[in-house]
Amino acid sequence: MIKDMIYDRPESLTDVKTHYCPGCGHGIVHTLIAETIDSLKIRERTIGVAPVGCSVLAYFYMNFDVTEAAHGRTPSVATGIKRVLPDRIVFSYQGDGDLAAIGMAETIHTANRGENITVVFINNAVYGMTGGQMAPTSLIGQKTATSPRGRNVETMGPPLRMCELLNSLDKPYHIERVAIDGPDGVRKARKALMTAFKAQVDGKGYSFVEILSPCPIYQRLSPVDALKFVGTQMAAYFPVGVFRKEGTVVNA
Repeated sequence: MIKDMIYDRPESLTDVKTHYCPGCGHGIVHTLIAETIDSLKIRERTIGVAPVGCSVLAYFYMNFDVTEAAHGRTPSVATGIKRVLPDRIVFSYQGDGDLAAIGMAETIHTANRGENITVVFINNAVYGMTGGQMAPTSLIGQKTATSPRGRNVETMGPPLRMCELLNSLDKPYHIERVAIDGPDGVRKARKALMTAFKAQVDGKGYSFVEILSPCPIYQRLSPVDALKFVGTQMAAYFPVGVFRKEGTVVNA
């Protein structure tokens, strides 16, 4: 019975002690990506592109080729690799600063061209690596190191909804937002990642999966309450669901 409960580490996941904070969502998503790659039997063909941010060391945990990109240039690096090596499965792994701030231009134009890559976007509504500053996705009223009185829409603008923004473009094939706020959310995230990677394997084009994720340290919550924050406050502003399916807008 105990043997049956032992978790078998995916081949695509290394046996390395994590540097992530307790309760961080990156470890969950790393595992889901590894499971997806193993299920599709594409480990030897896969190349990941790591960002600048908390997951800058993602290559420590992924047992396949991973390269690093300059801050915000992750989708451009992924595009270059895919065009030179079109038989590879290439994905970028990005946080809200890398993807929605310094890398916004790269994000928009890569999606607009419909590049046949997979983009995994970790949205935890705060800058985790540099001290908890306000991110483009920080919620209205959310207190951060650079918005100590809370995000003010009048002076700071509203949070960016990336799925909705990219859904206005013609070329993306699949756009989906999920939340890893509990077991059901993790299962939906696994399914979304499978859909996105399978689309690339089949040569369908650009796929984007946004994952609402906990950051207990800078959300200033316990790990349990951080999950609740993701499933309630974040999901209220960033509704989960499929926005683009097989190239067709299903949620505008």
